[in-house]
Amino acid sequence: MSPRSSDAPQRVIDAAAQMLARVGLNATSIREVTKLADAPLGSTYHHFPGGKQELLARATTMAGDKVEALLIELLKSGAVQGLQQFLALWRERLLRTGFRAGCPVLAAAVEEPVEAMPSQPRAAAAEVFARWQGHLAEAFVADGHTSAQANGLASLVIASVEGAVAMSRALQDIAPFDRVAAQLLQAAAPPA
Repeated sequence: MSPRSSDAPQRVIDAAAQMLARVGLNATSIREVTKLADAPLGSTYHHFPGGKQELLARATTMAGDKVEALLIELLKSGAVQGLQQFLALWRERLLRTGFRAGCPVLAAAVEEPVEAMPSQPRAAAAEVFARWQGHLAEAFVADGHTSAQANGLASLVIASVEGAVAMSRALQDIAPFDRVAAQLLQAAAPPA
């Protein structure tokens, strides 16, 4: 088996996350994902017997894991500095993609699948958001916030960043993101 064939499942998951970020859950098709991944369509169904729901749940989890690892690393320098770096990375992504790429986790969270079944991608997104919130809350507690304040700030950060990304994409303008980022950094400042 060639190395190209053996890494096909991972390429398909990566491509699915890219498509989620750009076109959302319902517009992401297995056929288009396999084209983007340069993977055989038939083997995709072999590796993801649960079909599109399974594939998009795995893509959501993978995307969430990558952000989680990044957050853990950035927050080692403190909550405010880590948040500032995280916001800078999101800002750069919006500009680099011409506002075409959002967050695949948000896409999985907000869209109902066309099929009338429970959403595996949405369940994966809920788990991802909970993990992100936990890491942010821990960092805010380490900076001197109470547990209740830290949990509230963590929720505020996630909801605000996701909303600011969506607004900037809709308006094709970085200004909403910049305004939200400035407010988040103020809110996250350690208590006096």
